[in-house]
Amino acid sequence: MQFSSVRKCVPLVRSLVAKTLTVWGYGQDDIDKVVLVCGELSANAVEHGGRRGHRFEVRLTADGSHCLVEVSDANRTPPRLVEAREDDEGGRGLLLVTALAEETGHHDRNPIGKTVWARLVVDSPKGETTCTS
Repeated sequence: MQFSSVRKCVPLVRSLVAKTLTVWGYGQDDIDKVVLVCGELSANAVEHGGRRGHRFEVRLTADGSHCLVEVSDANRTPPRLVEAREDDEGGRGLLLVTALAEETGHHDRNPIGKTVWARLVVDSPKGETTCTS
């Protein structure tokens, strides 16, 4: 799924991811966890990876007990954890993602940008075992 690099698209990402995972047969706890990770990575793509005229992309791949979230943007600068102060409004998203995910990382994306990904452990869905959106 591709989205304009504007903040108002982040709630749309969360909504579409929730609907997709529901259709795929995942339970609400897993949906909530994946939606939170997608929302954080999408917010980072908008905040730090947006370039005029370029969209960001969200890709989900679910295979039984794992869900891979990939968010691509137009900036090659790798994500970095920051130490947020108690009164900071932001700076905790990647900490949250790494706490919820089994594994995280990033790689360059051709012809432009990067992809930040997180692999989450989830309960197997009812029905299909491999899904991509």
